[in-house]
Amino acid sequence: MAPPDLDRKSALFLDLDGTLLEIAATPELVVVPPALPGVLAHLHHQLDGAVAIVSGRPLGQIDGLLAPFLASAAGEHGVSIRYSDGTLEELPVGVAVPDTWREALNEAVERWPGVRVETKPHGVAVHYRLAPEREAEVWQLVRALVLPDHPWFRLIPAREAVEIGLRAASKGHAVERFMGHAPFHGRKPIFIGDDYTDEAGMSMARRFGGVGLRVAEVFGGDPAQVRAWLTHGMERMDGRPPAAPTCVTP
Repeated sequence: MAPPDLDRKSALFLDLDGTLLEIAATPELVVVPPALPGVLAHLHHQLDGAVAIVSGRPLGQIDGLLAPFLASAAGEHGVSIRYSDGTLEELPVGVAVPDTWREALNEAVERWPGVRVETKPHGVAVHYRLAPEREAEVWQLVRALVLPDHPWFRLIPAREAVEIGLRAASKGHAVERFMGHAPFHGRKPIFIGDDYTDEAGMSMARRFGGVGLRVAEVFGGDPAQVRAWLTHGMERMDGRPPAAPTCVTP
């Protein structure tokens, strides 16, 4: 499947890790190609602001990684949403993973070298990429903490990780909220993502007459190809002949 051409009526919804950026051993070790913030900023101008980053990371981390680029964004899989005018929305307000759960996870990983806990404002993720042999034990622990019928929280599978997140939020919800506001309203959404949490965003983009693109299927599982497609789209909308299909210059 070939990705569609970008045009000035598009709206871009972009996951971060595994989509714009290569997955790293730990979240803080990701590398942002120096050209990427500029490409995103240029696309943001071309699309009249209709570019949003929709990530499992908190908003502060999104902004820090992509600085100086700053735009609409949804953090923690849609728990926190920032609109183009800077308005912040949190759903549901004031709910976060209990401290007792965080303590139980931190105590467990002390016995599991290579497993790490990533604390977020509302949720918490447990990464076992550096200790894949601990996968079963990690899942056994989080399932004991979060029962399937828990009213507030759910388990969110990720790539060699599992997250305890808010049941009410999803990337699909974030796309729906953005599409109801300028500058996204009335545009054709394109959602690009790489894992389970992105499926809801892709599905919602299709509901609004757009497309959902899986990195594995459309871009060979390679974030460099996603960046290259964005660069070609930017150049095409500028009326410049696109360069040969290579990665954005790191």
